[in-house]
Amino acid sequence: MPRGSAKKATVADGDGAKTSADLTMKNAKVPRTERGRRTMRAILDAAAIEFGAHGFGDTSIVSITQRAKVALGSFYTYFDSKEEVFRALVNDMSDRVKQHAATAMSANHNALERERAALTAFLQFAREHKEIYRIIDEAEFADPASYRAHYEGTADRIFERLTEGSESGELNNDLTEAHAWAIMGMNVFLGLRFGVWSEEMSAEEVAAVAHDILSGGLRKR
Repeated sequence: MPRGSAKKATVADGDGAKTSADLTMKNAKVPRTERGRRTMRAILDAAAIEFGAHGFGDTSIVSITQRAKVALGSFYTYFDSKEEVFRALVNDMSDRVKQHAATAMSANHNALERERAALTAFLQFAREHKEIYRIIDEAEFADPASYRAHYEGTADRIFERLTEGSESGELNNDLTEAHAWAIMGMNVFLGLRFGVWSEEMSAEEVAAVAHDILSGGLRKR
C-alpha cells in the first residue's frame, strides 16, 4: 500500500479551527481583523459567482469588486492579480468541500458509511454551489497546480479513510491509492449528473446507489 498519501492527507486536514478564508492560499495576504475577514470573504464569494458565470477569461477584477461591493483598493489589499484570487478561490472551495464532508461524518459511522455521508454532503454542496464544476474545470488551464492539488487532496482524504477502514478490519487490506481515485471519480460524475445537471434524485438516494456499489459490487447476488 502506498505510504505517503495517508500521511499527506493528515497534514492537509489539520487545524479544523481555521476558516476557509484563512486557508485560501499560502501567498494570500491573510486578514488579521474580523472586518478584513468579511471583506476577503465577500471578494471570494463574488469571484465564485463571476468566474462561475463568465469563466476566467471574461471575468475582471472590476466585475469582482463591483459584485462584492468593495473598493478596488480593498481587492489589492489581499490579492495582487486576477490569477491570485482565482487560485485562492480554488483552494477556498476545496477547503469548504472538505469541511462540509467532515461535518457530515460521524465517529459512529463505519468505513463505508463515512463514504456515504461524505458523498451526500458533497452532492448537497454541489447543488448549492453549482459554479464549483466550472471553476475547477477552468483551473486545469488557468492554474494547473491548484487543479492538481484539488484532486490530489481529495483522493488523499479518501485514501486515508480507506486505510483506517483496512486497519480496523472493516475493509480489505489490499486497498491502494487507485481505489481512492476510483471512488473520487465516481463521486465527481455523480455530482455533475445529480448535483449540477439535475436534482431528480435526492442526494441521499444517489449516495445510497454509490454505497451499494462499494459494499456489494455489481455482480448478481
